[in-house]
Amino acid sequence: MKKKALYITYAISICLAIGFLSSFATQSSVNDWFTTLNKPSFNPPSWLFAPVWTVLYIMMGVAAGIVWAKGFYHLWVKTALYHFGFQLLLNAAWSIVFFGLKEPLWALFVIIALVIVLSLTIKWFKVVSKTAAWLLVPYLLWVCFATVLNYKLWELN
Repeated sequence: MKKKALYITYAISICLAIGFLSSFATQSSVNDWFTTLNKPSFNPPSWLFAPVWTVLYIMMGVAAGIVWAKGFYHLWVKTALYHFGFQLLLNAAWSIVFFGLKEPLWALFVIIALVIVLSLTIKWFKVVSKTAAWLLVPYLLWVCFATVLNYKLWELN
């Protein structure tokens, strides 16, 4: 149990660090470029994003920690965590492309890839731990919503 808590702590720290680093790209344009964009009626208020992402990063970390604690030597665990790492890189890349580079169309391609890789990650997490897989479902739902939002932002601008 102590080992599992340690892996969860490490994984949460990694996820929060990625989120923190991604926020630099976001902050670079959220208060200027992003405010000038035409937004759809369902665009959430800006204050909502930080708490939602914080909760999602923590849930992602708990899920990854649960899987990691099953033993990295196991092929299914490795496969699940490789997918997790790849989706985490795509997650960070989206912020860089959308906010840093101010390229909503290219960001749309990144987020579509994220949805695909995240879906595969959930599939592999389910093989290792159903609980871990379920912990990623709110993240998938949020990313699907973000994909629609990204599309509408590109379409309107």
